[in-house]
Amino acid sequence: MEVKRIALPQIKRQADLPIVLNKQEVKALLKAPKYLKHRLILGMLYGCGLRSYELCDLQQSDLDFERKTVFIKKKKGKVDRYLPLGEMIIRGLKEYLRTEKPVTYVFNSQIRKQGLAQPMSPGGIQWIIKECRSKINTKKKFTTHTLRHSYATHLLEDGMNIMCLKELLGHADIQTTIIYLHVAASGSSKKKSPLDSLYKV
Repeated sequence: MEVKRIALPQIKRQADLPIVLNKQEVKALLKAPKYLKHRLILGMLYGCGLRSYELCDLQQSDLDFERKTVFIKKKKGKVDRYLPLGEMIIRGLKEYLRTEKPVTYVFNSQIRKQGLAQPMSPGGIQWIIKECRSKINTKKKFTTHTLRHSYATHLLEDGMNIMCLKELLGHADIQTTIIYLHVAASGSSKKKSPLDSLYKV
């Protein structure tokens, strides 16, 4: 007797929603570091939505202050992209480059190899985040990548469309970007509690 089996579709595991800082928390975080270099590192992570390794690989030749852009080179199947630089970050970068005079890379490590300047490491960025956590009035457990999540969420809340956001984030698949629609409090599907309207009657 032939046994018939029914192939059921595989149930995909739901992706965890990212932790996102609100704008006041981001402002407090950006003011927390003592040194301009550290403030700029946090500012670039949030203001450009960079992955930590993208920031570490960033070279001075990638900056174009005239066009107000930064060029992010593709890596591991990602795509090249130009990102906008805000006026505030440009002023800070110009001051930093003038006074600190980094070599080749925008942000150098304090450790040199055979006398040659090296780029900052992701571990160095994590250290800056760790040092700033206690200075922020929040219970959220945030990491370096939280600033990228916050960048994406805040742009959606400010009215950016999802396809434009996909390009800025350098996502190959729109499904990766769509997760931010579940986080952002914006648009016609903006979530709210019925308590907000209950006592307005």
